[in-house]
This record gives sequence, C-alpha cells and structure tokens, in this order.
Amino acid sequence: MSAKPTIGFVGVGSMGWPMAALLHKAGYGLQILDASAERAKAFASEIGGTVAASGRALAAASDIIITILPTSAIVETVLTTPDGVLAGLKPGAVVVEMSSGVPTITRKLAELVTAAGGQLVDAPVSGGVPRARTGELAIMFGGAPELLEQLRPVLSCMGNAIQRTGDVGSAHAMKALNNLVSAGGFLIGIEALIIGKRFGLDTETMVDVLNSSTGMNNSTQKKFKQFVLSGKYNAGFGLDLMVKDLSIALGIARDTNTPSPFSSLCREMWAASAQMLGPGQDHTAVAKLSEKLAGTVLAEK
Repeated sequence: MSAKPTIGFVGVGSMGWPMAALLHKAGYGLQILDASAERAKAFASEIGGTVAASGRALAAASDIIITILPTSAIVETVLTTPDGVLAGLKPGAVVVEMSSGVPTITRKLAELVTAAGGQLVDAPVSGGVPRARTGELAIMFGGAPELLEQLRPVLSCMGNAIQRTGDVGSAHAMKALNNLVSAGGFLIGIEALIIGKRFGLDTETMVDVLNSSTGMNNSTQKKFKQFVLSGKYNAGFGLDLMVKDLSIALGIARDTNTPSPFSSLCREMWAASAQMLGPGQDHTAVAKLSEKLAGTVLAEK
C-alpha cells in the first residue's frame, strides 16, 4: 500500500484549524503555513505537523496543497510571490482551493498552476465551524471527475457531502450563491421574529414553530436561538466575509446579465450592517440592523 500523500495546509484560521486537525488525525503528514507564524507554531505544537518556512518550502515538501484563506487576492499572493507556492510546486501536485473565492480569479490561478506543472481545483465548504470540527462539512468541487476521485479520501476527512459542480470555478460560484440564499433566509427570518415579538408572540416559540413548519431554514435551526436570541453573536463566521461572498454572487449576476433585485437588496442590507457595526463582527450580528430599524431587540437579557 502506498504511503499517504503529504499535505501542505495554508491557513489555520477558525475553519482551517479543525479541518487540518482532522487530516492529521487521519494520518496525513502536514506542512503548515499561516499569515500568523505564532498560530502556525501553535497548531504544530497542539495538533502536529511541521511549520513551513515559506510557500515555496511548503510546496516542495507536499503532494497536495490546500488553501483556505479570506480572499482570492490573498490566495493569489500566497501562490505567486517569488517565495510562494508555485516557486516550489512539485510536478503533478494538486492545489485544492477551499476558500470562498471569485470564480474568474480562480480560473486565472488554475492556468498559472497548470503552467507551473500542477493542477488546481476549487473545493469551498459550507457548514461553519461546528461541522468543520466534526468532519461533516458540505464540499463543492470544481474540477475534473478523475481529480475528484483522486482527492476523495482527503476531502472525506473534512466533509461528508461532496458534490461536483462542474469545471474549475464552478464550485466557487456555487458557494457564493449558496451563501446568498443563506443570507436571504437569515434576514427574512429575523424580520419575522421582530414582527412577531411586536405582536406579542414569544420569540423562542416562534423559532420552534418555524422549525416544524415550512418556514424552516438553516438559520432558524442553527443560528436564531444559539446566537441571536442568546445575544452571543459568535457563530464563527465573520460579517465581512459574508458581505464578500454576497458581492461575489452579485458579480456573477452582473457577468451573466441576470436581473437580481432581491439579491441586490439582500447584499446592501448586509453591507449596511457591516458599516453600522464596524469590523470584527460575527455574521449573526446582522440581526442588529433589523432591530435598529424596528426599535426592537430580540436578544433575551
């Protein structure tokens, strides 16, 4: 039996840390790189793996490189700087881009990786930090079917629902559109809770009814009681990152000449919330915009 490939893991943030930890648990050798050298050292100390000195060094020691970073621009920098990943890429290595990226940039990066002798696929995830910890993420995959089968053992360590969406770039498009639907469901649900509270309904009872009725969605199930009514606002996914993903989705709409009035309003409301609340906010804090407009607070004190 051949040895498991070594994985270069770039980005051990709130999502990357538990995902890389599951790969280590499954027996994969890890090369670790993060913008914070201290965080990379902490991962190696607490979980395992080797801290790479640079993207070049990480790639030279890895058969598969996984990137999960805040933006496509950061991914591009990690790949293309003189001491970056492409400078040390092994022939035939695969770059698995698991960030929430811009499809057009992803396709450009795929061309650069191909020119360097490797292959790039996009494989963004959905499910948040809780499902990252348990290995139950949904993973969207953009790339050739044979590459999916090659990578399936690795991806299966991190997710239990892996769906090929088409060629490179398609998975990043699908991720942005998924978050658009999620963001819209969150906002309409919050408005419904505010309307109901002002009418005199109990908010927790409302969530229970929604979850046993046709109004159920991911936010009613996994966010409203846990992070909004509780006042915790700490689901683990940044408000700024949601606005970024919604902007990507609206960019796809523009590129395809698709009318998207509701989507545009949704994105503007999330962006307004980010502007109102300032940096460093959890995405569930978007509820505070609707609360401010209505003069009604949902969090139970």
